[in-house]
Amino acid sequence: MTTIRTRVAIVGAGPAGLLLSHLLGHAGIESVVIDQRTREEIETTIRAGILEQGTVEILDSSGASSRVRTVGNRHDGIELRFAGDGHRIDFASLVGRGVWLYPQHEVLKDLIAVRLGKGQDLRFGVTAERVEDAASARPRVIATDAEGRRLEIEADFVVGADGSRSVVREAVTGSPTGGYFREYPFAWFGILCEAPPSADELIYSNSPNGFALISQRSATVQRMYFQCDPDADPEALTEEQLWQQLQDRVPGTTLKEGRIFQRDVLRFRSFVAHELLRGRVALIGDAAHTVPPTGAKGMNLAVADVIVLERALRALLLDGDERLLEAFPDTALHRIWKAQHFSWWMTNMLHVAPDASDFDRQRQLGELRSVVESEAGRTYLAEAYTGWPLEGLS
Repeated sequence: MTTIRTRVAIVGAGPAGLLLSHLLGHAGIESVVIDQRTREEIETTIRAGILEQGTVEILDSSGASSRVRTVGNRHDGIELRFAGDGHRIDFASLVGRGVWLYPQHEVLKDLIAVRLGKGQDLRFGVTAERVEDAASARPRVIATDAEGRRLEIEADFVVGADGSRSVVREAVTGSPTGGYFREYPFAWFGILCEAPPSADELIYSNSPNGFALISQRSATVQRMYFQCDPDADPEALTEEQLWQQLQDRVPGTTLKEGRIFQRDVLRFRSFVAHELLRGRVALIGDAAHTVPPTGAKGMNLAVADVIVLERALRALLLDGDERLLEAFPDTALHRIWKAQHFSWWMTNMLHVAPDASDFDRQRQLGELRSVVESEAGRTYLAEAYTGWPLEGLS
């Protein structure tokens, strides 16, 4: 077995793991990042990306992404559509903030290029098997590389940023699934298509036929979703039927159609790990929590975790001060549960539950009207959607 020694071992080369390594590098703290995927898999798996203003500011100011402001598309509002009418939530006028459409795989391309350019020890095709000695001063990651060779990474600190199926989680919570969990009775049927945008901003539509989200990727590629059964077969509908499903859910807007080249079904789950820290091992990003995509909080919440943990690791590893690390779980969970509530609220306000009664439907429309007809309601939505101040950076 080959043994590597480093200050921080990071399992997972997603946004959380790579950004943490980037910020630690600025502080002069070395790290090793491993991921079981290849670089090509990471950079070509197309994922959504609505970035809060604080996330954009961190990526830009730290040098993690030079393209987020130039290639990303700033949006200063969204449209809530229900009962056949559209209602714009004007982020700029309500809270003076906005969001950027910049897909997650583009963020990853930027981070990988920057980290490799800085000499980061970034190892693809390396699968973490477990973490040992979590409570000790030198925890270890036991892994296997793409050729089947055994690898041990001994570190002052281990970070699990390895997604919703985290291997590191068991070392922290005592179980690979240890956490608070909720599964929703619906999913999103998503398509990618070759077409111009159907609207200038995102449309979140509540209709009697179910929810739809009309989103964007670029001037020529669009991403759209509609509510479906979690067990729906992505290949069961023709392109004509898919377009009809989408069009039926956004009355008043004529969608611009094009060739559909990707389709998938995205299940809705909420999860928060019972523990985020044990000894010298911590969880961040999807290893620590997942949210339904309705509130656009996934990657943004991971970035917020990174900001809190990076400050704690600097204090610990450079100054020997453990106080910020001890406070990390409570500090991170404060935002995590706010984001869980916002995501739950947006999801339940916009989707039609399978067992919804006529009363439920009318109450839901009353809730939507309460939001759009109240400046306070619109302001809350705008404030939460564009992102609360990042801990320590406000």
